[in-house]
Amino acid sequence: MYIFRALKHRNYRLHFTGQAISLMGTWMQRIAVSWLVYRLTESAFILGLVSFVSLAPSLVLAPFIGNFVDRHNRYRIVLTTQFGLMLQAGALTLLILIGHYNVWWIGVLSFIQGVINTFDVTARQSLMVELVPEKADLPNAIALNSSAFNAARMLGPAVGGILLSNFGEAVCFGVNFVSFIAVLGSLFAMKLVERPVPRKQESAWQGLKEGFNYLRHSPHLSSLILLLGASSLLVIPYTTLLPVVAREMYNGDATIFSWFESAAGLGAMCGAIYMARLKAGANLRFRVMKAAGLFAFGILLLSFAAWLPIALISTMLAAMGMMVQNSSINTYIQTHAMPALRARAISYYIMAFQGIFPIGSLLIGALAQLWGIHYTLVFQGIAGALIALAFVIYIRQHITRRYIPVAD
Repeated sequence: MYIFRALKHRNYRLHFTGQAISLMGTWMQRIAVSWLVYRLTESAFILGLVSFVSLAPSLVLAPFIGNFVDRHNRYRIVLTTQFGLMLQAGALTLLILIGHYNVWWIGVLSFIQGVINTFDVTARQSLMVELVPEKADLPNAIALNSSAFNAARMLGPAVGGILLSNFGEAVCFGVNFVSFIAVLGSLFAMKLVERPVPRKQESAWQGLKEGFNYLRHSPHLSSLILLLGASSLLVIPYTTLLPVVAREMYNGDATIFSWFESAAGLGAMCGAIYMARLKAGANLRFRVMKAAGLFAFGILLLSFAAWLPIALISTMLAAMGMMVQNSSINTYIQTHAMPALRARAISYYIMAFQGIFPIGSLLIGALAQLWGIHYTLVFQGIAGALIALAFVIYIRQHITRRYIPVAD
């Protein structure tokens, strides 16, 4: 089938299978960490602070790591990082089982996870072109990755919510630890032709400047990264508030919270399927505009939803818009960036997404503590609409500048 065409590549098929299994455990761990932190503190601000700690390394390290990945074997980096993430999940499980845990230790382990993840995501995204040698299949592979991620986001919280309610956080962390066996097995089974790694002698700072200068002279890439950065600061952190939405707006427990996570996963899954069906040559920047508008609409609808089913539908729409927006930006960068600078371009994408997001989580968590959940969501919806409008204006001006005939 056309929608699954990237799976014809053996190495990508192994990667997809291993990641699909491992991501189920990842999402179980995510909701367990969020619920554990909120259960211990009952503070939206602390919830945002832990999210900040877990993703802050992406802001500081991502551009330097992009330079590192461009100069080293990406497959070996991914193998190392997956093993590191497995150990982190094992440490969390052990802490809960022996009963010696608090928000401090959760924050430390979340920070360690954030550092490893920054290496992992940059290397794994850059490795995609080696797993899918036919460039025409690359957008489909990226969309299928998003499908696996969001299918896990839909199913993982649902299963995790049941395990969390009945057995506690340790089981969720333990399942994530075991799930890494699948992804490590798939990596060992791959048969990759080792490509020569450039050994250009330059400092990390020189590599960082080269990547920045490349983006500065590539407005078609930098405009998308700026949009993503603004969205990560003001809009995407709505995901951090879902435990607060579940408890304060609907007097819910861990099960209700898992419904919101699953609704977000369902919406994102629909967006991923939509992206997987796109044919080569689709105008991705116009899809970014539409998706950003849908994202903002979903959050505004959620802020005024008085009935739980409407809130779940709103969450689904917001997640669908967010997924199509981010996946379109990711696909555009991977297919349009220069090969020699691809990892550095991707690292700025990661910085704009995962790096700015923790600052946004901290900001939005503080606003929720100060204003309450309703007004915070209204603010985020309006901010998302303004970001989408700004990008529409930029695209229209860009097209005008490009196509207006010049007088003789």
